[in-house]
Amino acid sequence: MSGVSKKAAGKKPTKSEYCEVRHSRIHKKGMFATCRIPGDTRIIEYVGEKITKAESERRGPRLLEKSRKNGGGAVYIFDLNKRYDLDGNLPYNTARFINHSCHPNCEAQNINGRIWIVSLRKIKPGVELAYDYGYTVDHYEDHPCHCGARECLGYIVRNEDRKKLKRLLKKKKNSRSR
Repeated sequence: MSGVSKKAAGKKPTKSEYCEVRHSRIHKKGMFATCRIPGDTRIIEYVGEKITKAESERRGPRLLEKSRKNGGGAVYIFDLNKRYDLDGNLPYNTARFINHSCHPNCEAQNINGRIWIVSLRKIKPGVELAYDYGYTVDHYEDHPCHCGARECLGYIVRNEDRKKLKRLLKKKKNSRSR
């Protein structure tokens, strides 16, 4: 297992009574509800390696470049606090299979320095779990979106940047049609 520490290699995959990994139409694998999930429920903890911000800045671009080449997941890094981030790109972190959606049914919450995936509303069994990855509009072209939500613009961009992205896409379309 290249790139995985011995400590990480021996860990069992994280599990939850609420969900399991299955094939996803969004991005190969996804996390799906196995039972009815009430709103505001901690579904699964997003676990990983605690790293410094400096290490996060080194890993992020490297992981993004690797994903462009192999089509896999990109960056699994969450902000923990001013000094540290959490890199969830480890085989035992099954929460990394939760995909982005422009109409999410979950959100990632930092609760006392731990990242939890929490339901935003009731979720029926068999429904794919998804949250807004929170990417800024700065590098939107690096992050195509396949969520299929009515409000999807084709790129993974946080909700508060979607109006700006709409304007950018309209401007780009207009400049091509000239």
